[in-house]
Amino acid sequence: MTVTQSIIIAIIEGLTEFLPVSSTGHMILASAAMNIHDDEFVKTFEIFIQLGAILAIALMYIKRFLQGINIYLKLFAAFVPTAIIGLLAYDYIKEYLFNPIVVSVSLIIGGVILIFVDKKVVNTETKVAEVEDISYKNAFFIGLFQCLSMVPGTSRAAATIIGGVFNGLDKKQATEFSFLLAVPTMMAASGYDLLKTDLVFTNHQLSLLGIGSMVAFITAWFAVKVFLKFVSKNGFTAFGYYRIVIGILFLIFMWGTDLG
Repeated sequence: MTVTQSIIIAIIEGLTEFLPVSSTGHMILASAAMNIHDDEFVKTFEIFIQLGAILAIALMYIKRFLQGINIYLKLFAAFVPTAIIGLLAYDYIKEYLFNPIVVSVSLIIGGVILIFVDKKVVNTETKVAEVEDISYKNAFFIGLFQCLSMVPGTSRAAATIIGGVFNGLDKKQATEFSFLLAVPTMMAASGYDLLKTDLVFTNHQLSLLGIGSMVAFITAWFAVKVFLKFVSKNGFTAFGYYRIVIGILFLIFMWGTDLG
């Protein structure tokens, strides 16, 4: 991986991490398109730079994290299912599901579901004043939805937003809860991946990790700001169509190549 390639992938990570389009899926597809060898460092890089995007959210919502323990308890309830299933399925997922075919199909299926959900809940009103007021039961069920995102291409953001809408939140609240839940989830995933890897990083690889994290932080900050405004006015349908188009185009791209 070159420095230019690392920057491109980091930009993709920052722009897509908190959108319902699957950042992991886009990074896998981008790596394949640029003929980056899918080795252990590349997989670790794609997970590590998520820390930059996490930091953007943590700083953006710092006041909410400092308001009290209630939000931490609700996020913990939502995080538990992912932690358990993630620990059990980590090796299988990383070995068998991190490939362009799985990503493309997941993007298409997720896009169809996202369009359907957006049309079904267009007039849904919130049952809580603030996301912190969500019940532990509903928070736990959102966590179950998040488990679906372990399949690359599904999108953690899409899964948790859909879960939030079906558990008493309006679109904006579901999106914000998805952002907040990303902090413990992605920190745990990134940390666990780093513990599992046997890599000894070279100076070049360490510089790529640093550059990638910084670029992901900057792009994620701007992406989240724009996304919240867009969702409040337009919903998620556009992202559903985008997922379908990208998934189909990449399947066509892979047809007849060694990627397929």
